[in-house]
Amino acid sequence: MKSVNRPYFHESISRIISKKDKLEITNWTETMEGINEELQYLIQLEKRLLGDPSMNQRLLAIQRGNQLRLGTLYRYERTMLNAIECDTMECDAYYLNTHEKNRDGYMGHIKNYAQIKLLLFSKILERFN
Repeated sequence: MKSVNRPYFHESISRIISKKDKLEITNWTETMEGINEELQYLIQLEKRLLGDPSMNQRLLAIQRGNQLRLGTLYRYERTMLNAIECDTMECDAYYLNTHEKNRDGYMGHIKNYAQIKLLLFSKILERFN
């Protein structure tokens, strides 16, 4: 994880929130980059040990979703610079809602990934028991 300066009391609330959101997005993207690497190994394990077309398709779908969500997060990260310039409640609400939608999407994706990974491991263990 990258080192980030912690907020100081002299900073504005919007600046503190912006730093917190940026750190959160960085954590999300780093996690998803790690998932991309893991998926490469999981797909190979599935092919070599199970050869289950259904499981392979599920892994490929998760991989595709991971890449799409990662791209979305990278684009969102670039737009965060505009959030600092907000001077209305509507603008602040827009960025807050966008951040929450990205958080929900990320959390849902992580949950789906964990489920498919556990299913894969259980099928591998089942096969070799």
